[in-house]
Amino acid sequence: MAIEVVVKAATGAPDVLGDCPFCHRVLLTLEEKKVAYKLLLVNLSDKPSWFLEVSPEGKVPVVKFDGKWVPDSDVIVGILEDKYPDPSLVTPPQFSSVGSKINGAFVKFLLSKDPSDGSEQALLEELKALDEHLKAHGPYVAGEKVTAVDLSLAPKLYHIDIALGHFKKWVFPENLRSLSAYKKLLFARESFVKTKAVPEHVIAGWETKVNAA
Repeated sequence: MAIEVVVKAATGAPDVLGDCPFCHRVLLTLEEKKVAYKLLLVNLSDKPSWFLEVSPEGKVPVVKFDGKWVPDSDVIVGILEDKYPDPSLVTPPQFSSVGSKINGAFVKFLLSKDPSDGSEQALLEELKALDEHLKAHGPYVAGEKVTAVDLSLAPKLYHIDIALGHFKKWVFPENLRSLSAYKKLLFARESFVKTKAVPEHVIAGWETKVNAA
């Protein structure tokens, strides 16, 4: 029996998978664990009433487990690990927070209108720290095999590539070689190729936020 998963539809294309990195993380987890699932796409700018019944706060992703709808990608991924322990995607505790500040730094820099506010530098420092970690422990965050922390980072790194490239003409520093190799590894995984939003939908997803900033 396939698990029902409610995720964001693409901005301007309600029948196509959207660009939410938290939804993407859940789909990557399902794919890596080879769990059958059924996608339910939601247009977040025109939320249907059935969706607000299962997610009163109007947030995605939401997944149905044993007849009960569960929000929050952290919680969902934890339940998937318990219910489908093989293959294990558990990240060793000492590595579980690696890269955890990257997304916040990325969003701040993306929405910043002031080139001297330090937001670009803050993002670069986080990316350098991840690069150093991978140099010592790679190719993945916890070593030879992919774990939950990688599946959380992959969509965010993808958004950084596309959104900063489009809105800021910014590219990843070439000297972060371990990080570049890591991105290539993640983006080439079958699970990622199957579940990623196309670049124009990532751009469309950020457009209103960037324009409103």
